[in-house]
Amino acid sequence: MKKIVLICLSALFVFSSCKDMFEPEIENNLELKNAYDNAAYAQGLLLNGYTRLPTNSWSFNDVATDNAVSNDRNNGFLKMATGQWTAMNNPVDQWRNSRSAIQYLNQFFAVSDSVDWAREPIIRTMFNDRMKGEAYGLRALFMFYLLQSHGGKTESGELLGVPLLQENETVASDFNQPRATFDACLQQLYSDLDKAEELLPLDYKDDSPVPAKYTGTSADDYHRVFGASFMGRMTARIAKGIRVRAALLAASPAYNTGNVTKWEQAANFAAEVLDLRGGITNMTSNDLVWYNSTGGIDGLAAGANPTEILWRGNVGTSNDLERDNFPPTLNGNGRVNPSQNLVNAFPMANGYPITDLTNSGFNASSPYNGRDPRLNLYILINGGTAGTSNTPINTSADGTTNDGLNKVETSTRTGYYLKKLLRQDVNLNPTSTTTQKHFNPHIRYTEIYLAYAEAANEAWGPLATGGHSYSAYDVIKAIRRRAGVGVSNGDPYLESIKSDKNAMRELIRNERRLELCFEGFRFWDLRRWNANLNEEVKGVSISGGNFNTINVENRAYQSYMIYGPIPYSETLKYNNLVQNAGWR
Repeated sequence: MKKIVLICLSALFVFSSCKDMFEPEIENNLELKNAYDNAAYAQGLLLNGYTRLPTNSWSFNDVATDNAVSNDRNNGFLKMATGQWTAMNNPVDQWRNSRSAIQYLNQFFAVSDSVDWAREPIIRTMFNDRMKGEAYGLRALFMFYLLQSHGGKTESGELLGVPLLQENETVASDFNQPRATFDACLQQLYSDLDKAEELLPLDYKDDSPVPAKYTGTSADDYHRVFGASFMGRMTARIAKGIRVRAALLAASPAYNTGNVTKWEQAANFAAEVLDLRGGITNMTSNDLVWYNSTGGIDGLAAGANPTEILWRGNVGTSNDLERDNFPPTLNGNGRVNPSQNLVNAFPMANGYPITDLTNSGFNASSPYNGRDPRLNLYILINGGTAGTSNTPINTSADGTTNDGLNKVETSTRTGYYLKKLLRQDVNLNPTSTTTQKHFNPHIRYTEIYLAYAEAANEAWGPLATGGHSYSAYDVIKAIRRRAGVGVSNGDPYLESIKSDKNAMRELIRNERRLELCFEGFRFWDLRRWNANLNEEVKGVSISGGNFNTINVENRAYQSYMIYGPIPYSETLKYNNLVQNAGWR
């Protein structure tokens, strides 16, 4: 990032109001000063941030946890989890991507006030305000990704973040900057979000009133800049969601030594977002399947969101997810194999954990009967159906098809296949292949609900509300009811622990594991909780109608790996960059 001359090829985008996507526009190499008279080029600096969002694609880093394994032996997360994670080989690195994004955004800040956004002064001001607000929100988000991936404690025990990047770097800049404290980075993140909220509307609408700061502007002119055609870009509501995510990270045990105020802050931030949605009254079972036709994806207007989605990526039509993860008999590669560990985490439909043999009614000879309905929604079990033909899938070790345990290299290694996120109305038959609509969520409301429950429980206990209209218990009860758990009997297990902060903590963490599985959360959650990273991954071998638990894959994490490394190449170049403890 030492050059003023920018290479803005695939990174330069112009947002089209008539399409639900960013369309690339190829530009020649231009000097930064050219942005003053070229609004499209200047906007390309901003839109570079959107193209770099990690959530634009699926990572499936669950296969580096106790949630799953991969049958792709070259999978980077598999190698990382089994002993090959180093400061030179880091599949979860965000140093280059996020710092590059921040540099582009800082270049945008350097020119934005001088860009000729429009002929009319007030329109020019509004465009500048909106895009600067977007840039502040994006810069905060990329700071979050840097803290999540690279924040950590050094050998001296100091909790550090990353070097603060608030100005456009040029060839004259000093790049050998020390890492700021974790808290200093967090405060910069919060400051950027505050600025984003000041400059941006809560949502982009064509019927919103003109704010007082733009008095004298016509409604048509205001909506030309802040109207519905810009849905999908950063808003004040999205900035609030990012704040929740950052605050929860900062309050977590790996980054917090018992400061209850941080938990209170995270809970309050989450409640602010949830109250804008109506609290816990608008949750429906359709929210569980936001990724298929029942969840409303097929009828989405450009930029519109299903009720479960706070912010999402573009809707695209493909069958890539299905091709990667359908079982072999459906012409898939069966890549992500959910673990027996995760299957065991789903309770019975009556709400009791399967380990409670007295009350749950769990039968080891029929282990999938009477279970939490989410199990069949998210995991393809033996005998479960999949695909357009609704075909039963035989995953047993003595099965006769390639869907069986370890039959071929595309078969399951655990006795299970992935079902969540996949469109079952996709057909991969070579003679009649079909595609369906998909999108990636950047922030789901369920994430915010669970963040509130976790933080509120730590701050005030399971039943207290902290001045809000719902408690951690209320949120978890609503989430389980939405899933169909404990509906017929009043969820007696939840009632039995509702006054026990420690038991509620475990339940909240388990609900988070279930609700957010395969969306890239488990890997980071285990680390911020200081939890056991080396839970052996288990599967099931079914033969002759008998179910036998098998060991599938060992984990080889070291204790210091709750924090990720600073890239080794960077520590070689810059001696002011202190590495996190344990990494070399």
